[in-house]
Amino acid sequence: MKQSVEDTLLTTIRTIPDYPKPGILFRDITTLLGNARAFRRAVDELVHPYAGSKIDKIAGIEARGFILGGAIAHQLSAGFVPIRKKGKLPHDTVRVAYSLEYGVDEMEMHRDAVSPGEKVILVDDLIATGGTAEGAVKLLRQMGADIVAACFVIDLPDLGGRKKLEALDVDVRTLVAFEGH
Repeated sequence: MKQSVEDTLLTTIRTIPDYPKPGILFRDITTLLGNARAFRRAVDELVHPYAGSKIDKIAGIEARGFILGGAIAHQLSAGFVPIRKKGKLPHDTVRVAYSLEYGVDEMEMHRDAVSPGEKVILVDDLIATGGTAEGAVKLLRQMGADIVAACFVIDLPDLGGRKKLEALDVDVRTLVAFEGH
């Protein structure tokens, strides 16, 4: 019997208790990425709703969003835009501050990475509080991008990130959800 996509993903995502601090259950997708079947199914599920659509760019959030985003960009014949922590990009950048579950940081992208009106899908492995994704949405919109959707493998709905993005009028797609933190 063929395993559902959700079951395939849930059984290949490792949970690490008390990381990066006590009380946190860290959802580690490196085990999913290392499983060819699970990785393929995750990418296919994230691509499927947009197949045949005109998507100009996939914006991936450092670091696991690069892995997923690169695969999705390839499948959709779109360009790829890395959104990185400050100081990591070599050319002229735009920057935004954002809230993390554990503090505040800044992210940036190249100023010429997207053009006004380009259709962009934002990608990362997980949405928790939504601070990082919200910052990326603001950065992309600052440069005139039309954000088609934000896609994640994992949603932690108890932390409210999905609702935060939906309040910004961003369509959110996730593949699996875990209760708690």
